[in-house]
Amino acid sequence: MIEQLSGLPPGVLGFRAHGQLTAADYENVLIPDIEAAFALNRKLRMLFQLGDDFSGFDAGAMWDDVKLGFRHFSGWERVAVVTDIGWLRVMTTMFGFAAPCEFKLFGNAELDEAMRWISEIA
Repeated sequence: MIEQLSGLPPGVLGFRAHGQLTAADYENVLIPDIEAAFALNRKLRMLFQLGDDFSGFDAGAMWDDVKLGFRHFSGWERVAVVTDIGWLRVMTTMFGFAAPCEFKLFGNAELDEAMRWISEIA
């Protein structure tokens, strides 16, 4: 399951993932929200929190994530990933350098700091 975080400024999207993410989560929540935001903004910032109850992505969700990333490859200004899950932190660290934007990894206790960073004026 995925839910949109509220209270972020225009041009900044935030999502929190719980349990297993499916293609339906991407297709019904994440993709429509992101596409609507890109219709209004040339560049976006995104915060993605994966809490302790996050258990993974199904194959369809991973494919949707790849397609979405390539479709808006140069449209990201900043991305913050917030998680304490070890394998996610390792994967994020390994592939974060390839992000075409400012990218930062935070722990769950640093959620407020991540929200400040993703929202601050560059």
